[in-house]
Amino acid sequence: MSPRYRRILLKLSGEALMGGDAYGINRQVIGDIVAEIKAVVEMGVEIGVVIGGGNIFRGMAGTATGMDRATADYMGMLATVMNAMALSDALRQAGITARVQSALRVDQVVEPYIRGKAIRYLEEGKVVIFAAGTGNPFFTTDTAAALRGSEIGAQIVLKATKVDGIYSDDPKKNPAATRYDRISFDEVIARNLAVMDATAFALCRDQRLPINVFSIFKAGALKRVVQGENEGTLVVFQKMEE
Repeated sequence: MSPRYRRILLKLSGEALMGGDAYGINRQVIGDIVAEIKAVVEMGVEIGVVIGGGNIFRGMAGTATGMDRATADYMGMLATVMNAMALSDALRQAGITARVQSALRVDQVVEPYIRGKAIRYLEEGKVVIFAAGTGNPFFTTDTAAALRGSEIGAQIVLKATKVDGIYSDDPKKNPAATRYDRISFDEVIARNLAVMDATAFALCRDQRLPINVFSIFKAGALKRVVQGENEGTLVVFQKMEE
């Protein structure tokens, strides 16, 4: 089956890299994620990745201990650079060429973010990993995913989580909660469902950039999403549903 999307922005949380560990990067988990990405690359899909840093340091956690918010956020951005480097190396070992571009200048270890160069890498079939969020404090990596997805002309933002979609309620607390296969941006707002932070969600809505929330831990899920199959929850602009 041919892919429905030719260029995607994959959002990975730092917590996803931990697996069952308390912190850090679980080798088996990152290997599984790389296998999912490789399967999609081999279909000819161009992939940009935004990765979080919560497995190493989370800015909001730092503020809870009395740290200045901006300082804590910059530390969180540096954590995402570490994760991006780890993912890039794992992709290299799997035979996939990747480039890391950072919104913070760390030129000795990774490239600075340059939009034109990132697009050229994508056109060459390389995976581009965007690190350090937006490069600004007070913005999440969800917002970075919406921003980079818009900048590179991605057709969809894929938010990889531990949950297999968007539910009417917390499925862990409410066994009767139902998963939405497809929902509009307006419905998400009306039902007050947690998809992304408000800034990221508003940017995707304004750019008419659809979002698919799915579980990265389901084997083959990323490939099924890219092929347009019913996997996870697809968030679309209202007119697309008519």
